[in-house]
Amino acid sequence: MAHWLFKQEPDDYSYADLERDGQTTWDGVKNPVALKHLRAVAVGDTIFFYHTGKEKAIVGVMAVVQTELSDDNVPTLTVKAVRKLANPVSLAVIKADASFADWELVRISRLSVMPVSEERWKKIDAMGKKVNGAEKPTPKSKKKTAE
Repeated sequence: MAHWLFKQEPDDYSYADLERDGQTTWDGVKNPVALKHLRAVAVGDTIFFYHTGKEKAIVGVMAVVQTELSDDNVPTLTVKAVRKLANPVSLAVIKADASFADWELVRISRLSVMPVSEERWKKIDAMGKKVNGAEKPTPKSKKKTAE
């Protein structure tokens, strides 16, 4: 299973729209490098959803449920919402961390589809689970007591 980051202008289609819809088709990519990455995406891969524009932050996680390649080798994916990050991870925070300096998100700002290494995925995922600097608590199940 591979990890990716896809960028989208939230005024066009936001993570909230994906949560509402459950799943959507991801197509319309034109950049040759982004298309190369998109062709490598497989069912089961996980994707960070990045809001471009004023927000500039990773806001959620998606998963690939279907891939198709047209006759002219243009990929179309179906992705589903997995979860919204408790704490969106901004581009400013990513740029402030030297370990991200060579990542396409920092180096090639116009690229809309890019791979995410396992190490980067884990680091960003952990950052996205923190609220006000602390890990977001996971809900505990209530135990039933005997009467």
